[in-house]
Amino acid sequence: MDTFDYDDDPIEGYCVRCRESVEIEKPQAVWTRKGMPATRGECSMCGGTVFRMGKTDAHRESQRPEAVEIGDGGKRNRPRLERDTVYVVYAAADEAIARQLAEDLTNVGVASWLHEHESDEVQWAGGAHPALKECSKMVYVLSPAALADEAVTASWQFFKSERKPIVIAQLERADPPDAIRRSPRFDMTANYRSAFRQMLQALSS
Repeated sequence: MDTFDYDDDPIEGYCVRCRESVEIEKPQAVWTRKGMPATRGECSMCGGTVFRMGKTDAHRESQRPEAVEIGDGGKRNRPRLERDTVYVVYAAADEAIARQLAEDLTNVGVASWLHEHESDEVQWAGGAHPALKECSKMVYVLSPAALADEAVTASWQFFKSERKPIVIAQLERADPPDAIRRSPRFDMTANYRSAFRQMLQALSS
């Protein structure tokens, strides 16, 4: 089996708290819910969690798991989400940061489901991804890219139509859509830890 020496090949990722690319300490090769490779570790500057998408040599030592799916409108016996799961919707350009948010939610005991960009073209029964129907709350990762993403827009609009709560995790300077302008909004770039704690309170209310 091939081995990989992280000391010789440092891996970098974007830290939301420090707002810059940093070297990832204690990196671990992980797989996402959909079976995609990623690296999780600690920021070398602030010690926070850093998540980076992509495969490294370290993934050779771990087996890719089967992708987890939620019902497709025709098949039964699909896994169901935990109660009060939070749906994290984001633009593809913000994937690493969205996954870091989801990781931090998991660390404090809050189940989350990440938006699936690869399934945007699927015609789901009822017109919405099953996870959108099952999740009780949403974190909308706000950025210019998210505002321009039709699938992201359709997701929060569905949540809004179902009168389910939405909170906004703001990454860049951008005004939220008028329909959710009054939703709780938290600037994740100014003080990530404080904003994250406040966001948790809003999700718990």
